[in-house]
Amino acid sequence: MTDTLERKPRYRRVAVATIAPTARDIEIMRIVHRFRFVRSTHLMSLTDASYKPLMRRLQLLYHNHYLDRPRAQIEHYTVGGSKPMIYGLGNRGADLLAQLDGERRAKVDWTAKNRESGRLFIEHTLLIADVMIALMLATASRDDVRLIDGNELRPLFPQATQHARNPFLMPVRVVHRGEAADVGLVPDRIFALEFPQTNERAYFFLEADRATMPVTRKSLEQTSVLRKLLGYHQAWRQGIPAARFGFKNVRTLFVTSSAERAQTMFVANRDATKGEGSRLFLFADAPSFVSADALECAILNGRGEEVRLLD
Repeated sequence: MTDTLERKPRYRRVAVATIAPTARDIEIMRIVHRFRFVRSTHLMSLTDASYKPLMRRLQLLYHNHYLDRPRAQIEHYTVGGSKPMIYGLGNRGADLLAQLDGERRAKVDWTAKNRESGRLFIEHTLLIADVMIALMLATASRDDVRLIDGNELRPLFPQATQHARNPFLMPVRVVHRGEAADVGLVPDRIFALEFPQTNERAYFFLEADRATMPVTRKSLEQTSVLRKLLGYHQAWRQGIPAARFGFKNVRTLFVTSSAERAQTMFVANRDATKGEGSRLFLFADAPSFVSADALECAILNGRGEEVRLLD
């Protein structure tokens, strides 16, 4: 049979055979919707599908408007060689998921929304997906630990938080070297590791760092990693995570672009905590974290100790 994958334009839909979405198609759409943007390789890992059949199916889902391909990824195919295709949700996919879930479809034009997404936003979103999918894969074969994503945790938040305009926002005032600033912390993701044998949970705020933000700046009024560290540390001291989310034991996991960048952030954590460092902070480099078992990956905490997420 002739392979038709390369015969269709990548970013312009054309007439193809109409399809009836299968159970796997719906699973794919749910994954894409959950993470906003994913790579085809993410979908292959999570659905255990073979490469060519999955690529053909993704092609049909795209041309049938169930999935979308953001155009900002085009340069991935012109710089540094070909990379996995990136997918977002299409309008027909959003319609189908709303119908299946018995929910009212939000008035969002996903095609336009995906078109407006820039490269930096997409790459940051993909790093979050990299981390969370690595955790999904690491916990999938274990019965001693379960991953709980933020969307599952949200119904457990205090009522005031659930009804807040932005339930994930934590306003906090920080002071550093005589300078004060108001910081609005919004984690890139919230998740928990649940241990069924003890009914205990360890909670985490995820910060996905692509090294586009300076670690330190002259003023706290400007965004920086140090500003985030000060914010999270002060929020913990004031009991804000417990009041806002009901989390009593929460740590902030910074997953960044390289081991060198992680070390720089570790130094900043000491500056933010008057030289002591804090076990509230965990620093990992993305290449190591997502390429192996994320639960067993060696991570540096703010005290300079090598730990794992399970510790």
